[in-house]
Order: sequence, then C-alpha cells, then structure tokens
Amino acid sequence: MGNRRTYGPNREDPVKGYADTAMEFPRLLALLLIVLEWTRPGLPSPLRPICDLRVLNHFIKEARDAEVAMKSCRDGCSLSDSVTVPQTRVDFDVWEKKNALEQAQEVQAGLWLLQQALSLLRSSATNTALHSHIDNSIRNLHSINAVLRSLNIQEYTPPGSAAGLEGTWTVSSAADLLQVYVNFLRGKVRLLLSDAQACQQDVS
Repeated sequence: MGNRRTYGPNREDPVKGYADTAMEFPRLLALLLIVLEWTRPGLPSPLRPICDLRVLNHFIKEARDAEVAMKSCRDGCSLSDSVTVPQTRVDFDVWEKKNALEQAQEVQAGLWLLQQALSLLRSSATNTALHSHIDNSIRNLHSINAVLRSLNIQEYTPPGSAAGLEGTWTVSSAADLLQVYVNFLRGKVRLLLSDAQACQQDVS
C-alpha cells in the first residue's frame, strides 16, 4: 500500500498493440454488452465481478473522443452555468490511508457530480454532434456504476446537493468539464477498480 504509482508513457510496440486489440475486440464487446445489460432498471447485481480493465479503457477512449469533439465545436457547445466537479489529482499518501469504503464513496460521489454536470451540458448545448457524445458519456457513467455494483461495492446515495461534498471544485466551460471527466476515469476510477477486493479474490 505504501508504494507510489506513476503514469508513464506507453512504450509497447504499436503494431503488436494494434493486433492484440483487434484480436481481443470480440471479448471486449461482449463484456460491454453485459455491462450495458446490467444497467437496466430493476435488474439485480451480476453474479461475478467485472474486473477486466479493458472495459474502463473503452470508456476512457470514448471520453477522450467527447473531449476532442468539444475542442472542435464552434457553436452551441457551452455550459449555461458553472458546475461542481470532483478533484482529479490523486495524493497517493492520502488515498492509500483511506479504507475501501471511503475510496469507493469518493469515486461514487465524483461519478454522481459528473453525471449532474454532463446532464446540464446536455440541456444547455445545442450542437447535435456534441449531443451524441454527451449522451454516450452519461450512459457510460451508468455502466461504470454497474461495474461497481458487480464488485459488491455498496450503492451510493446522492446528497441533496453538491454543497457539502469534499474534494470538489467548479468549472464554467464545457471543455474543462470533459477534461475533468477524462482525468477522473484515468485516475481515481482506475485506482478503485484496480484494487477492488472482489477482483483480487477473483484472480486468486
């Protein structure tokens, strides 16, 4: 738990990486379909945990696609008001002192904030091309919550407002919001899924 982690550049062979990705795509697609199926209302939690991080990698890729689309958007792409978003910087000394429940609640609160913020962006933006990216991002947030439920993580009860939540800040542009969305998935969400106890038991 005391070891620090750093995110370095990917030095893998790009040709080999592309081939591996192509070979694994059917399995990844199947996993995504399972996750999406479990997000339907009224369905129980899955029997086995979803521990394959390629599912999260897919969501991160789509979040980056939304960020790129936002940067190229010139009209009808703005937020109507400032929104509260989670802090994305990870202080590993602080993070690793928290127990699993505290880490999960921090991530779940962040996902809820992002869902609220993206919903506001969806209602204020008029660019139809951007709408599809926002809709997809909101669906993916629901899917990530389904993944958390598969890991036996207690379901999160949102507060009445974001005012009392710790570890937040405010952004006023859609570009900043989508950047936060990408970084939150790459950081705290990945850390939580990587260290999930249900996945450690699944491996053993």
